[in-house]
Amino acid sequence: MFSLFVSIVGIFLATIGFTTSSVSFSGDVVGDVFASSSFVGFVPLILFYIVIFVPSVAVQVRRFHDRDMSGWWVLGFSILSNVPILGLFISVAWFVLLVLPGTYGDNRFGPDPKNPSLDIDQVFS
Repeated sequence: MFSLFVSIVGIFLATIGFTTSSVSFSGDVVGDVFASSSFVGFVPLILFYIVIFVPSVAVQVRRFHDRDMSGWWVLGFSILSNVPILGLFISVAWFVLLVLPGTYGDNRFGPDPKNPSLDIDQVFS
């Protein structure tokens, strides 16, 4: 749900940014590209991604914990995904790990949150 929220808000803010900027989709520039008003429509999008950065990392770390992997893998994948050519393969592997189901039962990071026999207080304590 978090990723869906971030995607919807990001698309909405990007649409606002493109419609209010002075750069057209055809590549024609109306005025100076580097003028302060050229990309002012993208300020809400930039601020949104700055604010959402820490919660995004927290969600990814929890996802890796569901897979019984350390949260430090997020840092490793973040660094290696910026390496040219190799970054494409690392990003695909990162995405695959994020969408795979978590381990069944308890792991070293706590109980299985999908286990219906657990009380909700046990899962989030």
